[in-house]
Amino acid sequence: MSKDSLILPDTRSWRDIPQQVKPRAMSREGKRRLLMKAVRVMAGVMAIATVAWGAWQVTEVLHDPSAMPDAAKSDRVKSLALVTDGVLDKEWLARTLALPADATLMGTDLMALRAKLLSFHQVRSATLVRNFPDTLTVRISERSPVARVMAQEGSDKPLVLLVGRDGVPFEGAGFDPAMVESLPWLASVRLERTASGFAPIPGMSAVADLLASAKLEAEGLYRTWQVVDLGHLAPDGQLEVHTKAGMKVVFGTSEDYLRQIARLDLLIDASNDPTRPLTLVDLSLGSQVPVAYGKAAPMLTERPAAMPEKSVAPGPTITFPAFSNLQPEARRGL
Repeated sequence: MSKDSLILPDTRSWRDIPQQVKPRAMSREGKRRLLMKAVRVMAGVMAIATVAWGAWQVTEVLHDPSAMPDAAKSDRVKSLALVTDGVLDKEWLARTLALPADATLMGTDLMALRAKLLSFHQVRSATLVRNFPDTLTVRISERSPVARVMAQEGSDKPLVLLVGRDGVPFEGAGFDPAMVESLPWLASVRLERTASGFAPIPGMSAVADLLASAKLEAEGLYRTWQVVDLGHLAPDGQLEVHTKAGMKVVFGTSEDYLRQIARLDLLIDASNDPTRPLTLVDLSLGSQVPVAYGKAAPMLTERPAAMPEKSVAPGPTITFPAFSNLQPEARRGL
């Protein structure tokens, strides 16, 4: 018989012998951990159920305010909370909202109150939130003025409006009068009436960039600027700035404002002859900067009543190709 056909009997092991062994008893620490785990699971389930029930109750109240308890409906608005990034205060808020004395938190129409706030165009955006039991919280974002404009309709007294970066004119409230007086005026703009105020002025983003650059880098020059003329902005891409001394400066919107302001500062420093004051500086042509000089007015002991404030006669136009009369260090910085 071959070795391959030999069948050996199955061997048995002691593991095959049935044994009556009691399971190991769980220790006291193990029972405690098991109990704590069960408690945590039950607490989580109860928390989820509570949140779901609260959300359902809020949804029911929002869809059907009559479902709210009578005590909550009768809670009057006792305080107003204002959160703003500007200068408006709680007195302005209370005056604008004009809530009646018996106004309740749930009885107030938030959309109508928001429309009241946005009708004051200094407010760019507004959000109102009910904070129970008796507080109405208002969050607003305000426009910051960059210039002023004069508006007049018929024989009414001229109205001074502030203009934001987005071109929206508005009647300012809460601003420092000295800051308002420092803002330049806008010229060659046409205000168009709308149902809620005035339409935005086109091109104000370019004006705001110029004024911000001047105030940041050359505040001394900025304080001498009196009028910004937008008459050549749309057709030629130019902004004309008229200073308090009678000088006109032309800026081009296609070139960096900081570079043009630096050139203007160097030209003013180089033109220190009081008998030949600058009357025109055209910075819109790049390195070619035409300038014009005038003649200073004679010294008078008394100014005649008919004499205009700007007593500078225009002179010949001179073109500086690349600031050849300025210091090399300053020219390389341009």
